[in-house]
Amino acid sequence: MKTVMKTVTLLLLILLSGYVPYAQQRNDFNLSLSGTSTMHDWEMKSSKMACNATFTFYDDGDLGGLTQLNFVMPVESLKGDRTGMDANAYRTLNTSKYPTITFNLTSATVSPDGKIIRCNGKLTVAGVTRDIDLVANAKVNSDKSLNVKGSKTINMTDFEIEPPTFLMGAFKTGDEVKISFDLTFRH
Repeated sequence: MKTVMKTVTLLLLILLSGYVPYAQQRNDFNLSLSGTSTMHDWEMKSSKMACNATFTFYDDGDLGGLTQLNFVMPVESLKGDRTGMDANAYRTLNTSKYPTITFNLTSATVSPDGKIIRCNGKLTVAGVTRDIDLVANAKVNSDKSLNVKGSKTINMTDFEIEPPTFLMGAFKTGDEVKISFDLTFRH
């Protein structure tokens, strides 16, 4: 019993002596959806998403490639200025059955200067998946973080979503929705 106790104690000491605490870097992710209606323009924003990306860099620090990009965003993390609009959006997107919006990269190219990223991937909204292309501006910051900004306009009907109407059809939401993203990755 003493030998087992000494072995366990020794293993704990070895494990603890090799323990190096580190601070997890915080990535900043902001996404917004905006559109029109016969009543007013609207916008919903979220900064809550899980994102996994793998970038490659040249020896001089310039961006060289993007080999992996996946994100998942809870739909109900999107918030607008009006809670009634939020509830209508969640109902339209059927969040009880499809609680997330996802994107999975299938291919990407980076311009020779590392400032433009062109992506192809699969966007899933309300249970419907479509191939989309995205173009984003990339910037490597002085602190070695990478900022990626862009936008893409999609149609709700392309994802089999009927644009919402209000007050028995008196007000209608436009079919086009602009997705804007501003992502900062730190390593």
